[in-house]
Amino acid sequence: MTPQPSPQTGAAVKAADRAHVFHSWSAQELIDPLAVAGAEGSYFWDFEGKRYLDFSSGLVYTNIGYQHPKVVAAIQEQAARMTTFAPAFAVEARSEAARLIAERTPGDLDKIFFTNGGADAVEHALRMARLHTGRPKVLSAYRSYHGGTQQAVNVTGDPRRWASDSGTAGVVHFWAPFLYRSRFYAETEEQECARALEHLETTVAFEGPGTIAAIVLETIPGTAGIMMPPAGYLAGVREICDKYGIVFVLDEVMAGFGRTGTWFAADLYDVVPDLMTFAKGVNSGYVPLGGVAISAEIAATFAERPYPGGLTYSGHPLACAAAVATINVMAQEGVVEHAARLGAEVVEPALRELAERHPSVGEVRGTGMFWALELVKDRESREPLVPYNATGQAAAPMSAFAACAKAHGLWPFVHMNRTHVVPPCNVSEAELKEGLAALDTALSVADEYTR
Repeated sequence: MTPQPSPQTGAAVKAADRAHVFHSWSAQELIDPLAVAGAEGSYFWDFEGKRYLDFSSGLVYTNIGYQHPKVVAAIQEQAARMTTFAPAFAVEARSEAARLIAERTPGDLDKIFFTNGGADAVEHALRMARLHTGRPKVLSAYRSYHGGTQQAVNVTGDPRRWASDSGTAGVVHFWAPFLYRSRFYAETEEQECARALEHLETTVAFEGPGTIAAIVLETIPGTAGIMMPPAGYLAGVREICDKYGIVFVLDEVMAGFGRTGTWFAADLYDVVPDLMTFAKGVNSGYVPLGGVAISAEIAATFAERPYPGGLTYSGHPLACAAAVATINVMAQEGVVEHAARLGAEVVEPALRELAERHPSVGEVRGTGMFWALELVKDRESREPLVPYNATGQAAAPMSAFAACAKAHGLWPFVHMNRTHVVPPCNVSEAELKEGLAALDTALSVADEYTR
């Protein structure tokens, strides 16, 4: 329920933010953050009383929406019983969270190392891979995002890496498949898959298989554009890893816990990695939590040899209690199945209909509650709506699109030339249709920049 507007309170919140909060990924004097008064379900609202339908799920993590009463109650109950305890002890909430996660991970990924979020999950997965193999290098894809900490941002394959890339992180990037903007001159998904796998294996050969500890991929790249891998690609990467003794790491930080209409995106492709990272949807971000699901073989490496890594708040009881409640809510309320059904029956048909009417939409792709629209100036040439990594005036078309969406009560997730449709996984059909109608209006603004 939206409370009574309080502009004066909003002004005070905004003033304190501008005076003292240092925001991530931002030029501090060029931003104007919205002061948020509250949130519930699929909506949040400001101090003026304006309500927004959140088609970004926070940062693609509120998979069960804001303020789910069962998860809030679980956090309150855990706080009353035990707010915190050191990670070296067995704690009920931690043990139960690990059990519930392990029940849902593919294959034998039955050991869970808890972190505080997705970036440090990637950090630890790569450390485990290097220690397990005794090799230094990591291969990762362009058009990827793995987090903002030092190693995670270096395996990232977009411009956010550039300022931190010293060239000493032992990371080599390669091209993963993406037929719409193919780097392999492919004309079909089958060609794209085969040529991408050939490119990857050639990269392995020229880098030296004996030097490569891990290949890390987002199962479905998220921020970079929800680029669904073609059939056979992930299985092919698995074969390459097995052939050369390389650890296969899947990053499910964004795609996991129902986002794709399955518990994990790996389930869509029937592939089992050696390590899998998670965060975000594991407890809808109510309390920071991430982790690494570990195969039996890699876990055995550290059976009698200490793993040289840890975190003060690993498996924090409040975060784990939130995870237990979230996973149970998702199971009891059929959230994963709900996301799959609405994705197939509502979102996909609606987005494809929008693409037919709006010349700014070059491609629609996704699954479950995980969709993206590729925005272009020209459908024939596929010229992007704004240049790669555009800022300032060069990014004006995307800024105008986002501003129109917000003016019509829709908070979008936009990145470069894409707008994502990533509402909470338990969004209602009526809420989806409300958001899609606002998206329709905003796309009309993007159309003005086409030719």
